[in-house]
Amino acid sequence: MSYSLRLRPELVEDAHEAFAWYEAAATGLGHELLRCYFAAVAIAQREPLLFPKIYGEFRRVLLDRFPYALYFRIERKTIIVFLLIHCARNPVSIRRALRKRGTAD
Repeated sequence: MSYSLRLRPELVEDAHEAFAWYEAAATGLGHELLRCYFAAVAIAQREPLLFPKIYGEFRRVLLDRFPYALYFRIERKTIIVFLLIHCARNPVSIRRALRKRGTAD
């Protein structure tokens, strides 16, 4: 099955914050993070059912090389990516962010 892709607008800020932190740590590392982010988005779109449901209908893709996770949901034939977040965050704050973003449209 072929899926279309929709990225929530809040992802821009998520990615920008992560990029800025890693780029400040070492030049070029922020760009590597973005490469891994886009690779995770692509695999979620190609093979979404490979990833288990973590919170309700939300599924999670772990980024390669970086301690970040991408959360998405399958709605009909569309993959909607909601959140990019550091894996060390409190699970309660992750659920809260997913609830907030998952109901706002």
